[in-house]
Amino acid sequence: MPRPGQLAALLAALAMLAPFSIDAYLPAFPAIAQSLGAEPIAVQQTITAYMFAFGGMILWHGAISDAFGRRLPILVALFVFEIASLGCALSTSIGMLLAFRVLQGLSGGAGIVIGRAMIRDIYAGPTAERLMALVTMIFALGPAIAPVLGGYIVTVAGWRGIFVFLALYTLVLAAAAFWLLPETLPQVLRKPLHARVLAESYWRVFSTWRFHCYAGTVAFNFGGLFLYVAAAPVFLIEHLHLSPRQFIWLFAPLVAGMFLGALTVNRLAGRTRLSSQVRIGFVLMGVAAVSNLAYHLSFSPRIPYSVAGLLLYSFGMALVAPGVTLMVLDLFPEIRGIAASCQSATQTILGAIIAGLIAPLLSPSVVWLALGQCAFVALAILAWHAGGPPPRRPAITVAAA
Repeated sequence: MPRPGQLAALLAALAMLAPFSIDAYLPAFPAIAQSLGAEPIAVQQTITAYMFAFGGMILWHGAISDAFGRRLPILVALFVFEIASLGCALSTSIGMLLAFRVLQGLSGGAGIVIGRAMIRDIYAGPTAERLMALVTMIFALGPAIAPVLGGYIVTVAGWRGIFVFLALYTLVLAAAAFWLLPETLPQVLRKPLHARVLAESYWRVFSTWRFHCYAGTVAFNFGGLFLYVAAAPVFLIEHLHLSPRQFIWLFAPLVAGMFLGALTVNRLAGRTRLSSQVRIGFVLMGVAAVSNLAYHLSFSPRIPYSVAGLLLYSFGMALVAPGVTLMVLDLFPEIRGIAASCQSATQTILGAIIAGLIAPLLSPSVVWLALGQCAFVALAILAWHAGGPPPRRPAITVAAA
């Protein structure tokens, strides 16, 4: 069994497949459209195709891991993602690229879903929250590195080089997982992959009011941030007149806020009530969203003011997400894998709707984008209060196999 810090680093690296798959190729959109003779809206839909596949399959990663253990499903998913990345690099049409993006989506969510279940398999209470925050802190580097790295790769090696990089990253990750990733779910605690058992488990999760409230809290908070990620090609290139190499202007404050927020959670875990921590996070996000709207109602978009609020917003989001995510898992302690899948699916499907519909509608105006972020914060606050006070966390842990 690796030390907690080593496990956190490995799980964060697995979770980074998702932001790398989205953020790394955002600077390459114009090059992809030109190379494949596709309309910009068709290239935009490669995000939507990825995220719908990601969101659909993410419902199954947890169930599969509850039945076959945590380790094997991750290794199989990495193998499939490797093939999909090479397929994207070799695509000769937008249709072919869409097909392999779907395959990436089907396999890219295993690490982030199963990783959450693994943390809760072996840790509880403040220890689990600290480890979840540590994973978030390391994971936060992904969205910062990906678009900047993608901007350089597309300049030097073309857009196909980005998918070659993803294939190489996955290969290294698969080797590390094979040698270091432990199995945390003993055979005796595994659930059969039977249709009736699955149907009952999914029904139990999706018919629980608190699940929708807590999962909605995390998803809507994420939506206010992901709106700017999905709109990045328009927001940065057209509104702020930046080049693909300058995408760091969006992602640096975003990631700095997530990193600092996760570091703060790591220090506060066990010392501050979760409800107080969540309230502070909401205040910070609300101030960030309203200030962003006020600025763009009064002034033209300009660096650094148009992106400054993202640091405060992502800091507040990082205060809220780890604890509320653990609350979702603690609602269903005997089917944590399925609970993690359902929570991730809720967030991912909302992300797909944002990427395919909301971001294209709002991105023509910086004021509309700011209004959209305010709306997501308001929805998150409503979801949190609708869920009522958090239940007592279970104190027991499950021994690793």
